[in-house]
Amino acid sequence: MTETLTLGFSPCPNDTFLFYALVHGIVPLPGLQRPPLLADVESLNSLVRNSCLAISKISCHALGHMRRDYALLTSGAALGRGCGPLLVARRDFDPAALASGRIAIPGNLTTASLLLRLWQPNCHNLIVLPFESIVPAICAGQVDAGLIIHEARFTYAQHNLIELVDLGCWWQELTGLPLPLGAIVAQRQLGNAKVSAIEKAITASVLYAQRNPGAPTAYIRQHAQELDIEAIEQHIALYVNDFTLDLGEEGLAAIEELLGRAAQAELIPPQEGPLLMRTDGE
Repeated sequence: MTETLTLGFSPCPNDTFLFYALVHGIVPLPGLQRPPLLADVESLNSLVRNSCLAISKISCHALGHMRRDYALLTSGAALGRGCGPLLVARRDFDPAALASGRIAIPGNLTTASLLLRLWQPNCHNLIVLPFESIVPAICAGQVDAGLIIHEARFTYAQHNLIELVDLGCWWQELTGLPLPLGAIVAQRQLGNAKVSAIEKAITASVLYAQRNPGAPTAYIRQHAQELDIEAIEQHIALYVNDFTLDLGEEGLAAIEELLGRAAQAELIPPQEGPLLMRTDGE
């Protein structure tokens, strides 16, 4: 009997783009449960932390808490350059007041919140909001500033907000590495053969979408928070890249660097054991 594989990913355009062929049966994966669970990444982080999904998108920050039970997959990740979370505020906000300001974050386990803590450890008044609520909360004066991710990167200026820092640029200047935002993980208990099959299926799904970019459009727009087609296309172009097909040595180094810095700052537990299901030489 084929084992049922539960799958979770976010409704963001890069995820619906890359998983389209897999969830619609164009790329086969025996045992995959359909439909998948679509939820914001912080909800997925919590579900994975409680071992509720066999395969899932999670924040790279969250991986630092879960690597014992979940293996990092080499396909499906969101890494890149110039793609980091932005800290934005109203035009009348004084950046000197940031340390005491109310800052909205899209979840405690998001990579965005980890980057903020690494960049500015003195920011303690952090308020968790759903990512789609952060821009409205800033505009309404409910918070002083906010970390924006996903499509909001491309639309915040329409709300008369200004950028205080691009944490992706800060990371790249600090490390010279691409910024690891999110990744796909699978339960280690599935075993090497099954995890390898999952990786190959995700790679094939990404390739299908890249070769047939119009095919996923309706599915993407069905789930996107921002329906402007230009913003959707910018989002996909930014977050679906060579690292999505294969992390490679540089992608893996970037994730290890992020988790190493986070562990050194005591923001995640000490990091032990391999990230991948298999290690070199196996």
